[in-house]
Amino acid sequence: MSIQDAVKRITNFEEVALGYTENEALLEASRCLSCKSAPCIKGCPVSINIPGFINKLRNHDINGAYQIITEANLLPGVCGRVCPQETQCEAVCVRGIKGEAVAIGRLERFTADHVTKKELNFLKPTKGKVAIVGSGPAGLACSGVLGSLGYEVDVFEAMQTAGGVLIYGIPEFRLPKQIVRGEIDNLKKLGIKFHVDTVIGKTLTIDDLFENGYGAIFIGSGAGLPKFMDIPGENQNGVYSANEFLTRVNLMKANQPDYDTPLKRMKKIAVVGGGNVAMDAARCAKRLQAEEVYIIYRRSFEEMPARLEEVEHAQEEGINFRILTNPVRVIGDEAHNVKGIECVEMVLGEPDGSGRRSPIVKPDSNFVLEVDTVIMALGNFPNPLLAGATPNLKTDRHGCLIIDANLMTTIPGVFAGGDIVTGAATVILAMGAGKQAAFAIDAYLKSR
Repeated sequence: MSIQDAVKRITNFEEVALGYTENEALLEASRCLSCKSAPCIKGCPVSINIPGFINKLRNHDINGAYQIITEANLLPGVCGRVCPQETQCEAVCVRGIKGEAVAIGRLERFTADHVTKKELNFLKPTKGKVAIVGSGPAGLACSGVLGSLGYEVDVFEAMQTAGGVLIYGIPEFRLPKQIVRGEIDNLKKLGIKFHVDTVIGKTLTIDDLFENGYGAIFIGSGAGLPKFMDIPGENQNGVYSANEFLTRVNLMKANQPDYDTPLKRMKKIAVVGGGNVAMDAARCAKRLQAEEVYIIYRRSFEEMPARLEEVEHAQEEGINFRILTNPVRVIGDEAHNVKGIECVEMVLGEPDGSGRRSPIVKPDSNFVLEVDTVIMALGNFPNPLLAGATPNLKTDRHGCLIIDANLMTTIPGVFAGGDIVTGAATVILAMGAGKQAAFAIDAYLKSR
């Protein structure tokens, strides 16, 4: 798939991947073997009929392909761009056994971008009201399924714009906001109502929602509380969480001169972490005309959790990777502004409980990188506000909501899924949880 030239793209926030042409899409679709066992469907967290939609594409029926995809996934333009297909559906593609897997994600993206007739099947609301907390991937997926089942659905979003992490977390060059807005608009046209600037647990409580006539509630508010390293100097001016930094860029338009968004002028930046969020932060920093951007990661490239495509794009864009390196102190000047970050070199020891090799400090390896900004991209915990305002809503030691096999929390009628339950994960896994919760809510309300 064609991409913007690296020299050009670091000067703008336009989408890097340019998508397939129709001829390219048809050629790629022709590689699908239409396997009877269809392992790719089992590899998809939302169980899209992948051979079915690809067969439609192969027969020049883009609208038909779109209809098949949206039976399982109402956000194909989003998922075709940010879903890690290489570890899910494409990982089990039969074509990939002796060669290259079919590019399922790119075909999904092509379908969403080129469809001309978007007809989604929703029933007239007759089954009662359901409240959705959070308009990120889990909430959107849950709302879409419930709408298709005939429920009146209200989605409550704390931020001023619906979309959750799809809007404030993922940069424009990886996921254009018009794609997200377009797919949310489809849901609005089908009767789903969005209420922004509404913090459940503050503006309204869970009890308020029940008193307002909602028969069930789904909590999909994600994991928005950033993790820090708890090392000396982390409170210096110029230390950001990746959440704050990316929100300022993506939602508050710090990258555009017409917006008065406070973001200090940065010349040399260290981004700590090795996931997709770290890549997003580093690549945004590069586009904000930073002279030097470092990725500091304590393991090797092989253990790096970011998508290979994102790592490769970051390398092409001139990001300086300092692998097997770990910060131990942020250094500030007399005015408490960041002027450096002290690090140690690491070596890999035996695998830890997750199977990844544990990093061990290399003795006497301390060194200092001269930087004026540090961005911590270490993952997130669920925000404790909602659980703190709802005494019977139980959490585990990480602050994640406790659910049963039907995704119901410790409060009857309150369900949850996505990052608020699992901790930070992928968009498509959150969508899978939202979809599963919608069917569980339907069964619950029918049984009452």
